[in-house]
Amino acid sequence: MKAFTTDLLVQGFREFVVPPSKTVGDTTRQRIKFSDDRVCKSHLLNCCPHDVLSGTRMDLGECLKVHDLALRADYEIASKDQDFFFELDAMDHLQSFIADCDRRTEVAKKRLAETQEEISAEVAAKAERVHELNEEIGKLLAKVEQLGADGNVEESQKVMDEVEKARVKKREAEEVYRNSMPASSFQQQKLRVCEVCSAYLGLHDNDRRLADHFGGKLHLGFIEIREKLEELRRIVADKQEKRNQERLKRREEREREEREKLRRLIKVQHSTWYHQ
Repeated sequence: MKAFTTDLLVQGFREFVVPPSKTVGDTTRQRIKFSDDRVCKSHLLNCCPHDVLSGTRMDLGECLKVHDLALRADYEIASKDQDFFFELDAMDHLQSFIADCDRRTEVAKKRLAETQEEISAEVAAKAERVHELNEEIGKLLAKVEQLGADGNVEESQKVMDEVEKARVKKREAEEVYRNSMPASSFQQQKLRVCEVCSAYLGLHDNDRRLADHFGGKLHLGFIEIREKLEELRRIVADKQEKRNQERLKRREEREREEREKLRRLIKVQHSTWYHQ
């Protein structure tokens, strides 16, 4: 069931974000500029999901818009002197992508609820506590592996101590959960959908599986996309506020100039009347 539902989620996800292939030849790439509508603005800002999720279970294939590192280099040079406001295009792209992912996550969660054995709210809360500790352990183990790869042995050991504490809490939570239901029901694998990347996680997943998930390219890729979306939202909001302030300033300057012209005109008319 797990593989089947996962495949359905991935298939449906691809159907939304991967339309029929459309290629742009090398000669076309040579003619266009980075500002062309055919160029992927998310790629220029190094955040296109087609790039970030490449090689993962949710590999989206080739983006319909042009991806070219040379065009990105041209943009990075030109953007030092001019604001092209491509952050807005990229934000809209990532918002649409994440919104669709979240919708499909909700569908998967509902489907999961229909296929798994129904449990009481009290037992569900106890199971959720185990899931939360699984997530904590998975993230910590992924951090341990990264620190070890970076050669930071001392810090890695400190994080490993946190892992051991989390494991103790997990065993206690599992005992509470086990005692709340029949043994036959406890042995059944309870799944949940990861809120970040939509992958399926099991209540009884071991440490290796947890570390592979939370330190995997798919999960980290979705974190990168979500964090980039938040960054783009802040940038767009700041730039829009700045533009609004500039427009307000220009309007006030025009109104001040018009008042000054009117004042001079009235002064000239008064002077003319006085001499008459």
